[in-house]
Amino acid sequence: MTETSNDAQPPVPVHPEELKATWELNLGKLHMAASARCTPAGIVAAGVVATAILLATRALIRARRP
Repeated sequence: MTETSNDAQPPVPVHPEELKATWELNLGKLHMAASARCTPAGIVAAGVVATAILLATRALIRARRP
């Protein structure tokens, strides 16, 4: 039998059009950092969901009016 090492794992595949953002805020002793990544398809999906929520809210408000 041959021994294989799991130490060298292949890197996680990255989408070719992946968008990345990092953010850091330092206020005295307060330090905050954040990062985000998404794909264009994720942005489109978020837009579709936001539109669906707004249309549903509009329908509920319209139905409530006398």
